[in-house]
Amino acid sequence: MPTTLPVPIEFHLPDGWLPAHREAFDPGVAFAAVHPRPDAGFAANITIDGGFPPEGATLVDLADDSVQRLREVAESVQVVQRRQAGPADSPALTQRVTFSAVAGDVRRDLVQSQVFLALVDTSDPGRRAVLRLALTATAAQHDAVVADFRSFVRSVRPDSGEGEGS
Repeated sequence: MPTTLPVPIEFHLPDGWLPAHREAFDPGVAFAAVHPRPDAGFAANITIDGGFPPEGATLVDLADDSVQRLREVAESVQVVQRRQAGPADSPALTQRVTFSAVAGDVRRDLVQSQVFLALVDTSDPGRRAVLRLALTATAAQHDAVVADFRSFVRSVRPDSGEGEGS
């Protein structure tokens, strides 16, 4: 069963991207979308998950945990870029990770761009939820779809009750 997000959000999918069947993704994923043109049988995908981090956990800690989880299922995992952004009251962290994994019975070189966003819990302003937005694509296709992912990330915001996302 897919998870729900700790805070409601809205977002807009880039043109052409399609909502994915949830059962095709990890149960911890709240939403997934796929690119309409796979590269050599692998469809680039955008996923959203999130939760309330443990007390004292930083975005760097959460990004490190994400990399560690990748290391448990993939090979040659490397963080090739990491950057913190945003104001102190609404921090964000981006990282790009390269790895090799089996997908569709074929070993593939993949790239994952991750964005961690801290959002205030509207029901308890003293708590922060953290969302992880991720783009996973083949190394060959990543640069062609990363602009779509950036557009998607810019569209994510707390839910006003009128968006397409949850």
